[in-house]
Amino acid sequence: QVQLVESGGGLVQPGGSLRLSCAASGSIVSIKSMGWYRQAPGKQRELVAAITSGGSTNYADSFKGRFTISRDNAKNTVYLQMNSLKPEDTAVYYCNADAVWRREYWGQGTQVTVSS
Repeated sequence: QVQLVESGGGLVQPGGSLRLSCAASGSIVSIKSMGWYRQAPGKQRELVAAITSGGSTNYADSFKGRFTISRDNAKNTVYLQMNSLKPEDTAVYYCNADAVWRREYWGQGTQVTVSS
């Protein structure tokens, strides 16, 4: 079993930055990759970025250049650095873990609101 806890969301002005954190616990070695997704009101949940256990990263095209995913293995934590935030980035951001044997885990989500 894997547990994921997100933090770092909040209210930020347009053009500002936030860093989201996702702390993993439990069967850490079972995780193949982790990612960040977001879901805005009335919209489908969409992939933002993912990072594998080997450190390879993948970004959805719309987020390249502004968002950066990283990890700290010593802390069992992945991060999403978000820069140049826009009101359109307002959403609930979810941490995801893709584990062995087709197991998948989700965090509870953290709200990001970009507004003046």
